[in-house]
Amino acid sequence: MLRGLDFAGAGLAFALTTVALLFLQPLAPRLNLLDHPNDTRKDHAHPTPVTGGIAILLGCLVGFFGMQVGTASVQAFTAAALLLVVVGVYDDLHDLRWYWRILAQALAALIIIHWGGVRVEQIGPTLGLGPMSLGWLAVPFTVFATVGLINAMNMIDGADGLAGSLGLAALVMLAAASLYAGNAVLASRLSVLCGALAAFLAWNVRLPWRPRAKVFLGNAGSALLGLVIAWSAFRLTQNPGHPVNPVLALWLLPIPVMDCLVLIVRRLQAGRSPFSAGRDHIHHFMQDAGFGPTRGAMLLTAFSVACGLLAALAMRVDVPYPVLLAAYLLLCVGWYLLTRKPERAVAFFRQLRGERGAALVTRAPD
Repeated sequence: MLRGLDFAGAGLAFALTTVALLFLQPLAPRLNLLDHPNDTRKDHAHPTPVTGGIAILLGCLVGFFGMQVGTASVQAFTAAALLLVVVGVYDDLHDLRWYWRILAQALAALIIIHWGGVRVEQIGPTLGLGPMSLGWLAVPFTVFATVGLINAMNMIDGADGLAGSLGLAALVMLAAASLYAGNAVLASRLSVLCGALAAFLAWNVRLPWRPRAKVFLGNAGSALLGLVIAWSAFRLTQNPGHPVNPVLALWLLPIPVMDCLVLIVRRLQAGRSPFSAGRDHIHHFMQDAGFGPTRGAMLLTAFSVACGLLAALAMRVDVPYPVLLAAYLLLCVGWYLLTRKPERAVAFFRQLRGERGAALVTRAPD
């Protein structure tokens, strides 16, 4: 089953990403590519380089083109990724308005659609129906889905190791689904992406001998990670030769999508912009309940993996696809109801830690 994975490309991507991180570390202060701890929503106490996205991109590109032949799909992904990383780096330096970021993300989506031929065309299977082409709606729907996934990854990127761990778990499960469906080409591409992201995580997670992250994704990195997941999910679920139902993609990345959807609804109800800053994400509730960044990331990643495995098993025993879709929507509704009152969400996570009835929040170290 592992025959379709590109271990050489993954190893090369890991090594090159690591070298890029080492090279960029001393350059970050000179280029002002730093995330400064001047915001109550931020959990770090020292300026930290935001060069993770640049390093991951370099590792991926070398892994793709150094060990494999670049197809039109990969070339389009490369162009879209370069666009998002350049805009993301500029955003990290100058704090772009949200609508310029959305424009860049939409352009990146159009690149993978029209150059790479990667788009969402069939949604009928998700609803338990036969082939049902979106027709002219395929392009706007793909743009919407791509922009949504990019922003979901950006919004979840608020704790050390969280976005990278959730992203790596999703990519590993996408690779496994690709192998199971017989799509060895996609599995090979995903193994390269996993190698680059794993190298970044080695610098981003907190460890007993390293109390803080050495590097962040930055806006460039979170946008790149969202694009990677969107591109992979579309190629997996929209391939007629190796069909995988699109509903599976939702269950491979449940936390970022659920958190993003519920947050947008809550902010719109409060009369706020969905893109405004706020301490109302799932990782913020967990931090206020006493979860450290590493423990929080591990718990949410384990939940994501469990969701993906359960969804895959349900599909294998022929649970109707509309039931899986309805279950995901119920998960979102449950999270919305739980977080209508922030103190209720914090109390839920306190109970998860075994702290029943605690009156004050005390953060516990990892």
